[in-house]
Amino acid sequence: MPQLNPNPWFFIMLTSWLTFTLIIQPKLLSFITMNPPHSKTPETPKTTPWTWPWT
Repeated sequence: MPQLNPNPWFFIMLTSWLTFTLIIQPKLLSFITMNPPHSKTPETPKTTPWTWPWT
């Protein structure tokens, strides 16, 4: 069965992953996000307990 021969496919996979990690990924990570996350702490809303009329 030729599809079980890893000889050509392993090289293609290795080449594609190296291309992605060494060339494409640094270019993608160099972009500045337009909406950066804030360091502001979220405010928790003040809630009051509900009084049930049948208890």
